[in-house]
Order: sequence, then C-alpha cells, then structure tokens
Amino acid sequence: MSGTAMVIGYGNELRGDDAIGQQVAKAIKYWCLSSVQSLAVHQLTPELAEHLANAELAIFVDACINSQSNEVQVKSLLPSDSNTINGHTSDPRSLLALSQVLYGNCPPAWLITVPGINFELSDRISPTAEKGIAIALVKIIQILNTSNNLWID
Repeated sequence: MSGTAMVIGYGNELRGDDAIGQQVAKAIKYWCLSSVQSLAVHQLTPELAEHLANAELAIFVDACINSQSNEVQVKSLLPSDSNTINGHTSDPRSLLALSQVLYGNCPPAWLITVPGINFELSDRISPTAEKGIAIALVKIIQILNTSNNLWID
C-alpha cells in the first residue's frame, strides 16, 4: 500500500444524503487509479488506522448537516491531540492519531464535507447532494494533482 493515496468515504447509505461519502468513494474506485485506494464505509472504525499508516495521503469524505455554507468544504486535518480513543467509531482526526500511535505514521490528510438536505430513511440522495458529489470529485482531483506525488496517471 506504500505510495498510495487513500480516500475514505463514510456515511449511512440508508439515510438519504448521508450516503454522500460512500458515493464519492465508489466513484473514485471506478476511476481505477493504480496509486489511489478508495474505501466506502458505514463509519470510521479503528481498523482503518492500518490503512492510513500505509498511505502517503488521506482524504476523508462525509456529508454535513446544517452547514453554515451550502458549499463543499475542504480543510486540512491534523491528528487529534486528545488521548481518548473510542473502540468502535471514530472521527478522522482521532483515526489519524491512532495511526500515528499504533504504526508510527500519519499521512497528510484532508476532510471534504458535502452539504446534504435529506437525511431521512431513504436510499436516494437529493439533487443538492448529487451536485455536491460532482464538486467533491473535482476537489479530490485537485488535491491529488497538487500533492507532491503524481497520483493520477
């Protein structure tokens, strides 16, 4: 896994727009980029720390509820400085910290949040979420292209 970028999209596919992260991760997987691994998961779990430890770049993608902005947001992440590690679920920053503690490596990381409007029980995403997914994919391409390694063949 060394020399790879890791994209982790997370959320509940049965809660409408909460599936945004997984939809983005699945789209990236279809790109078939040899140096980009993409995981679509229901939630962030400690087991993902090993994947992060072997990556040179990490991008997390999640839906956001009640965003102050209707824009897709991109922000760089640092590992959490909290010593609290939840054994079942996690957030990106604590997962990065876990990777650092357990494996001695934490890749540079980004969080992309995409606004959603429908989080009710549903297997469909809203047009707003569809537009946000397209924007998130463009932003991921930009991150991959501007990092120190060439991730896109």
